[in-house]
Amino acid sequence: MRDYYDVLGVQRGCDDAGLKSAFRKLAMEHHPDRNGGCGDAEGRFKEINEAYSVLSDPQKRAAYDRFGHAGVNGQGGMGGGGGFGGFGGGADMNDIFNEVFGDAFGDMFGGRGQRQGGPARGADLRYDLEITLEQAHAGAEVEITAATSITCETCDGSGAKAGTQPTVCGSCGGAGRVRATQGFFAVERTCPRCGGAGKLVLDPCQTCHGHGQVRRERTLQVRIPAGVDDGARIRLAGEGDAGQRGGPRGDLYIFLSVAPHDLFERDNLDLHVTVPVPMCTAALGGEIEAPCLCGEEGVSRVKVKIPEGSQTGRSVRLKGKGMPSLRSRDRGDLVVELYIETPTKLSARQKELMAELAGLCSDQQHPQAAGFVGKAKKFWENVTGQ
Repeated sequence: MRDYYDVLGVQRGCDDAGLKSAFRKLAMEHHPDRNGGCGDAEGRFKEINEAYSVLSDPQKRAAYDRFGHAGVNGQGGMGGGGGFGGFGGGADMNDIFNEVFGDAFGDMFGGRGQRQGGPARGADLRYDLEITLEQAHAGAEVEITAATSITCETCDGSGAKAGTQPTVCGSCGGAGRVRATQGFFAVERTCPRCGGAGKLVLDPCQTCHGHGQVRRERTLQVRIPAGVDDGARIRLAGEGDAGQRGGPRGDLYIFLSVAPHDLFERDNLDLHVTVPVPMCTAALGGEIEAPCLCGEEGVSRVKVKIPEGSQTGRSVRLKGKGMPSLRSRDRGDLVVELYIETPTKLSARQKELMAELAGLCSDQQHPQAAGFVGKAKKFWENVTGQ
């Protein structure tokens, strides 16, 4: 009998991760179903399993290291009469075989293969809903129409014609699972004849054609909480597809998107709006009106004080006039960005007054222009060397 470490191709001091990696590689390489049922491959595969079942168990490994094969007394995975129950050492054989051979092999280690046909939960559904910024600000009740599967009322979900009942599946005996032999493995999988239901509909319902469900459009009310933003998700429990064989309904998830607004731009809880300001008001100071969102009234107006000498790009922040927070009582601000508007289509008298004003103004009245002229003059001197 070969040394177990030699069988797996690892050193005696190999850790658990290295041991598992070596086993996975060799098990995939020598599995009988991947070698056309070759007898040599099957024998090699049994040898690999036996070696791993001993070395993956700390107690068996310690006994083997001390006494060799006599120390484990034939307790290998295939030689001790325990079948696959002999795999130990904390190794998750379900994970290993799922990864190496797929779901069918993982089933036999107590995974999905232990499930039998029974009530199945309905599918979850998604609905994309676009709302306005006003609705996101104040909250709203929105009516939607969504197509979902509902239990067929004609057959009460059985799928069978009135006066008849589904019959027990002869392939699986009503279990919804069947067993098949692959090599020396006994594999359990979903019954292909009944699809896991355990029953067959021989005389289908004329309404649902044997499915037990029908597709219908349903009208639902969705409450939009104040303060929601793009990407917010609302879950309507039990409003998804109907479950199969009496299973619970799935959920309906509403994914929200907020449509762009003509006036406002949102930045977290703050709202930004650009407002034109007459040149005279900006120069002398004064008061203007700016749009804002005010509760259920939608877009309203708010007074904004303009400081004397305001320039384009200056902003005025109005506390608490922005978006409400979804999870607290906090509110954002309304940021009014000023755009100084130069008057056009002046009359002769207005032009005369403007010219008179221009003659009376000095660099002190135009600090930005004076600063720019100084910078431009210095730049030109550096370029020309004069």
